[in-house]
Amino acid sequence: MRQKGFTLLEVLVAMLILSIGLLGLAGLMASSLRNNHSAYYRSQATWLAYDVIDRMRTNRPNAAAYVVGIGAASGAVGMAGTDITDWKAMIANTLPEGDGSVAVVAAGEARTVTVTIQWNDERGTQAADDTNTGPLPLTVVSQL
Repeated sequence: MRQKGFTLLEVLVAMLILSIGLLGLAGLMASSLRNNHSAYYRSQATWLAYDVIDRMRTNRPNAAAYVVGIGAASGAVGMAGTDITDWKAMIANTLPEGDGSVAVVAAGEARTVTVTIQWNDERGTQAADDTNTGPLPLTVVSQL
C-alpha cells in the first residue's frame, strides 16, 4: 500500500519552519535598525557637545557668557550669544525634542565646563525599557 501526499506534508512543515526563521530575522533587523538610530542620535549629541566646548575655547575670556539652562534662551550678547543661539538651533534641528545646557565652574585659573544635551529617544533604546520614559541625557565635562 502506497502512501500519497506525504511529500506535500514534508514541504508544508519545511515552509512553516522557514517562515518562523524569516520572522525572527525580520525582528532582529527591526531591533538592529532601532539601536543603530539610537546610536546615531548619541553620536550627534556628542558632536554637538564638543562643538559648543570648541566655541567656548575660541572665546575663552567670555566663557561665563555661554552659561545657559535647559529650555532657556541665551541672555548673552555678542559672539557668545550668537554661538549659544546657533548651538541650541542645531540641537533642536538634529535631535527629536533636543535641548542643551552649559555650566561653567571656575576654580582659580582652571575652568570646568559641563555640557548636558537631552533628547527624546522613545523609538530607540528607551522603548525597550519602560522605566526610563523621560528625555535621554548626555553629559560631557571638559576643561577650558
